[in-house]
Amino acid sequence: MTTTNTHVTGTARLNLAKAAPKVFRALVGFDTAAREGLEPALVELIQVRASHLNHCAYCLHMHTNDARKAGETEDRLHMVPVWREARHFFTEREQAALALTEAVTLVADGGVPDTVYAQAAAAFDEQELAHILSLILTINTWNRVALATAKVAGTDERG
Repeated sequence: MTTTNTHVTGTARLNLAKAAPKVFRALVGFDTAAREGLEPALVELIQVRASHLNHCAYCLHMHTNDARKAGETEDRLHMVPVWREARHFFTEREQAALALTEAVTLVADGGVPDTVYAQAAAAFDEQELAHILSLILTINTWNRVALATAKVAGTDERG
């Protein structure tokens, strides 16, 4: 067992997929529905940013790999945590999605500001915005599942 800060790794914890298969399948279904109609690279940028903010190494590892498979570059992946200082790496739509991702993920820090929501609403049509919001909700859920069950980065179990 290894201890870093307040996190403990190496300890067997609940396997949600086995212990609550209906719940797990519902989460997978929600995630699948949320992605519908969205560009794969945008999906991954959103998931990478939320995983950074939530300190979820398991999901960050998974989604940076998925982003590369979707054609994302190393330069852009390195700039995601500091996208505001590196705006030229990202389109206006991506910036709007990243800002909304941060606001929703950190909702306890001040809600979702009207300016952030307005920027996203201007960049995406209503259906896209609904899917982006849903995707942000799903990745935040997955981050919490991975952190609560002590998933280890690099052990992606998807087939």
